[in-house]
Amino acid sequence: MAILRYKVTFPSNKVFFREYELNENITLFSLNKFLVNDLDFAPDQMIAFRGYGKDGKLKAMWGMFDFGSGTIDGVSIAKTIASGAETLHYVFDINSNKYMVLSLIGEVEQIPHVSYPRLVAEKGRIPGQFDSKFDTIDNLTPELGDELEPDIDTEDEDSE
Repeated sequence: MAILRYKVTFPSNKVFFREYELNENITLFSLNKFLVNDLDFAPDQMIAFRGYGKDGKLKAMWGMFDFGSGTIDGVSIAKTIASGAETLHYVFDINSNKYMVLSLIGEVEQIPHVSYPRLVAEKGRIPGQFDSKFDTIDNLTPELGDELEPDIDTEDEDSE
């Protein structure tokens, strides 16, 4: 069983990050529960995960309903990597299309008597789940094979 480290960022927030260590067998459903708890998000929201390859193209999409790649309760982190997805977008507010980016850093040594998943590093305040300052502009359901769009700040702070 491998333990994998992921760095979590928001595309429009250059200050916040988290690093998590995850058992490769954790399902996306369990990962969602962990993230909701750690970030103090509302647990009753529809969510989705998008998986992108090294080339920045969408490889798969998983949700509470099957978008064609499986459902979050049947897909593990190991399966996302096997599909070619080294970066995950965790869409936590589907209506406003807000997401976090989970970037695979690599495999780490398992520590005996430690429970996974676990938070191992953090910086910055947690953005609010429904805070409009952290909107993103990607489409919720890009086509398989689409490339990632560059991060673009949608608000000009000087104009406020």
